[in-house]
Amino acid sequence: MTIRTILVDDEKLAIQGLQLRLEKYPDVEIIDTCANGREAIRKIKTEKPDLVFLDIQMPGFDGFSVVKGVMEIEPPLFVFVTAYQEHAVRAFEANAVNYLMKPVDENKLDDTLARVRQRLTEKRSADEAEKLKNVLAEVAPDAIEAMPEETDPGADRYEKLINIKDRGQIFRIDVDSIEHIEAAGDYMCIRTADNSLILRETMKDLERRLDPRVFQRVHRSTIVNLNQVRQVKPHTNGECFLVLDSGAQVKVSRSYRDVIARFVH
Repeated sequence: MTIRTILVDDEKLAIQGLQLRLEKYPDVEIIDTCANGREAIRKIKTEKPDLVFLDIQMPGFDGFSVVKGVMEIEPPLFVFVTAYQEHAVRAFEANAVNYLMKPVDENKLDDTLARVRQRLTEKRSADEAEKLKNVLAEVAPDAIEAMPEETDPGADRYEKLINIKDRGQIFRIDVDSIEHIEAAGDYMCIRTADNSLILRETMKDLERRLDPRVFQRVHRSTIVNLNQVRQVKPHTNGECFLVLDSGAQVKVSRSYRDVIARFVH
């Protein structure tokens, strides 16, 4: 799989630096570079790349304006690259794969491209399945009607209900109702909108039981149900707060801030 890529930055040295860092990835093909947002919109529409590394602070059309400017077509994946930390939340809200600070850290770049590959693989698999369905609809309509509903083969291995013995009673908790989980040693405080229960279990063991697409660690001692998140509030030092459906607020520490990208996909 070749990842057709465009680099956008008004600073020539920034473009050159990113080109050098991307040389070690044989599946990344840089098909063009752009020095401003207006040029980027035009090239994205004509070249239809898989991926765009996009600076945010540019004269004229900034990075967010570029994203808005290509929404009429099927947009590529975007990775924002900037020197300004305060744009992080807006970048994730714009459905960016990731947000990289200048100068780009190689480990962060590795992680970003791993995410890009996963997203592209999922998209291409879905496209191929849709093409197959269209062909079947033409040549064998009875077969398409008989096709089973799509299911996630890995979904069944995660818990739907958790039994918690607390204060002499056994509670059966629907995992979808869990807002967040706080750890204290070998004890977990399971918080729903209207209840808090104590479970004797390590965080590591509990994480194995919960679907990682829904339940994500956002702090050394906190797991959040991403389906319960309704707002992201920026905080100091690269941290932020997640506001949950109940109104509760949970801090995302700096070391876990990349998790924000997971629930804005």
